[in-house]
Amino acid sequence: MKTVLGIIGGSGVYDVPMENARWERVESPWGEASDALRFGEIGGLPVVFLPRHGRGHVFSPSSINYRANIDCLKRAGVTDLISLSAVGSLKVELPPGTFVLVDQFIDKTFKRESSFFGTGCVAHVPFGHPVSPHLLDVAELALKAEQIAHHRGGTLVVMEGPQFSTLAESELHRSWGASLIGMTAMPEAKLAREAEICYANIAMVTDFDAWHPHHDAVDVSQVVQVMKANVELAKRLVLRLAANMPRERVACAAGATHALDHAIMTAPEKRDTALLAKLSAILAQVNGRS
Repeated sequence: MKTVLGIIGGSGVYDVPMENARWERVESPWGEASDALRFGEIGGLPVVFLPRHGRGHVFSPSSINYRANIDCLKRAGVTDLISLSAVGSLKVELPPGTFVLVDQFIDKTFKRESSFFGTGCVAHVPFGHPVSPHLLDVAELALKAEQIAHHRGGTLVVMEGPQFSTLAESELHRSWGASLIGMTAMPEAKLAREAEICYANIAMVTDFDAWHPHHDAVDVSQVVQVMKANVELAKRLVLRLAANMPRERVACAAGATHALDHAIMTAPEKRDTALLAKLSAILAQVNGRS
């Protein structure tokens, strides 16, 4: 299978130069995605960008239609997905401006639909290792080549938001041994696993959250300033990463490639036909293997 690289990012990242670039709205039975998709090629590699919050930052973390976003990327043929997100740091050794290759998550969201499956078609996918080691390898090589300050490994706590953390919350998350706090990687990563898309999250640190004794509490103006600098680095990263990506899809050692093979629990005769119709893109590959 040929590699199609998906990129989910914020403002500015989707302006990375591409050949044959075009915006195209992809319809999904799960509703409206955050925006149209930007299709193109980088060095001959098909690339699909999705602005997570929509162009102009329309959607808050809680109002994003994560199911529609992942479903649209699946329908666009994306095999490997890199998610770029702004985060706060919970460790002094991860200062603002650092890019972190996340390898674990703690999901504290509670308002969002976190699965394509449900009544009429129940499925439980393995998620112990939520990130593709292969994608982390490719991303790490790109970060090193671009001389971008980075760290491999770390646990990202995903909170509901849109407010930033209280001091007590920040100290709690630090006591768990977590590295970062953010608002958008969940349920994005869970849905990518259900869609059998290899996934990696590159977290771009903008602040020290609320815990640091020598830094003010999170200030939006300061966050935006660091984000702008990070966007320029992210553009370089995406170009280098696309150049390094294998043109043939590499099987995900974390289990995404065949996540649905034994996940569906509902007996065939009990499966809801309306839900199966909505799952047409998600189940396309597993149906082809059966």
